Amino acid sequence: MKASSQTTLRDTVTLAGNGVHSGKPVRLTIHPAEVNHGIVFLRTGLANGRERLIEARHVAVSATELCTRIGESESGAVATIEHLMSALAGLGIDNVLIEVDGPEVPILDGSAALFVEAFDRVGIVSQPAPRRYVKVLRPVRVQQGRAFAELTPRDKGFRLDVEIDFDTPVIGRQRKIVDLSAAVYRREIASARTFGFMRDVERLWKAGFALGASLENTVAIGEDRILNEEGLRHPDEFVRHKLLDAIGDLALSGLPLIGSYRSYCGGHRLNFMVLDALFADRANYAIVESEPRREPRHAEIASGIAVPAYAPDIH
Repeated sequence: MKASSQTTLRDTVTLAGNGVHSGKPVRLTIHPAEVNHGIVFLRTGLANGRERLIEARHVAVSATELCTRIGESESGAVATIEHLMSALAGLGIDNVLIEVDGPEVPILDGSAALFVEAFDRVGIVSQPAPRRYVKVLRPVRVQQGRAFAELTPRDKGFRLDVEIDFDTPVIGRQRKIVDLSAAVYRREIASARTFGFMRDVERLWKAGFALGASLENTVAIGEDRILNEEGLRHPDEFVRHKLLDAIGDLALSGLPLIGSYRSYCGGHRLNFMVLDALFADRANYAIVESEPRREPRHAEIASGIAVPAYAPDIH
């Protein structure tokens, strides 16, 4: 196969909003970066004017409860990176520097659609270097109770097969399989919002989570219905969002994956564990230059409105 080129943004992108868990305002500035730079966060606004660079790699993950966090609280961390990482991976953007002045990436509308819109507004450009990939050579699987995640070899591309199974008729059992491309990401994945159960709100608030959650950024699930007036953006928005999260978490491989990913009742923790298992043995993977270039298109964007929490990571 013909190798494709690395990419970056044509210009700087700035977005602002509140963190869904911290509730704190944060400003995010995403800068173009040179070839082989990868995805790197610059955490600013630390005590005594300090700053810290954190590579977006699985080895930097420090927490996976209800979101993915890289770095350490004491020296500087950035949480809830999965939607931004998902948009970058979904559109095939390889090299950026992400400057963030707070502890958490802004939740925006709870999906990746506004990130995609911002990237499309400035444009994505090719760079004079071939893109490298992590090619899965041997199956790896991790499991927690009935939940599991696995990566298996595939000759070309990255296929995701995600299944969820919640004990509520509002969600139930949903499954979605996609061969990842920029067009598929824009059309089928980017606009799917995060979701949570109203019954969990008080517990999460006490634990310091979901302090910035509202109907404007979360699909709220009551006992037997969706509480958002506008309803769902897709009949299977729940599994689409789990797929969106998986793309973002698996982008912490540091390079695009060639292989197949399958999960059942998974979440951030299992996504991290399966990457950890992949990289635990050099015989499990190879670094190659062998994928065709993705073609960009546009994603649909919608919005919501006001008060819920977060779905359990494993269900």
